[in-house]
Amino acid sequence: MDVIAVPDEAARLLADVGAPPRLVAHGDLVHGAAVALLAWLADRHPGLPVDAGAVRFGAAVHDIGKTGHPGELTGPGRLHEAAGERLLLSRGVPARLAGFCATHGDWSAEGRTLEDLLVSLSDKIWKGARVEGLELLVTRRLAEAAELPAWEVFASLDDVLRELADGADARLAHQARHAVAPPGTGG
Repeated sequence: MDVIAVPDEAARLLADVGAPPRLVAHGDLVHGAAVALLAWLADRHPGLPVDAGAVRFGAAVHDIGKTGHPGELTGPGRLHEAAGERLLLSRGVPARLAGFCATHGDWSAEGRTLEDLLVSLSDKIWKGARVEGLELLVTRRLAEAAELPAWEVFASLDDVLRELADGADARLAHQARHAVAPPGTGG
């Protein structure tokens, strides 16, 4: 399984807050899915204005708030979303980047950017989850921007998502091999 290094700033932030190995592995995996989606976008929609650096950063740190809500590392919960945004803002991260913590779980809300949607989509597809509403929203945004029929955009997007979903079992196993507790805490 190829792991593409997350942005240095994201890696530093995760280390500074003592992110547990499982959270770091999760950020790596979602980041890898984001990189694949960005490569697809660059190939299929080369003129599309998208902030790839922001998407990569957001994918890597979107769950950083789970350091304050460790139960959400292994179970459901959304407390980490606002907590992560506050944490990043308190460390001087610009609001547009810190916002990925809050937007990744609420992708259908008004005003979400394409970058927000790509982080959300990466957070789903890395584990093989196909979310029709999210995929259709991304499709509509891309079709409008590229002035292409939505069916054409979806056919291509579906191909890359299917390919990413096919590798989910290996990624899930990889994440599960990492400890939930931070190093040195006995977990």
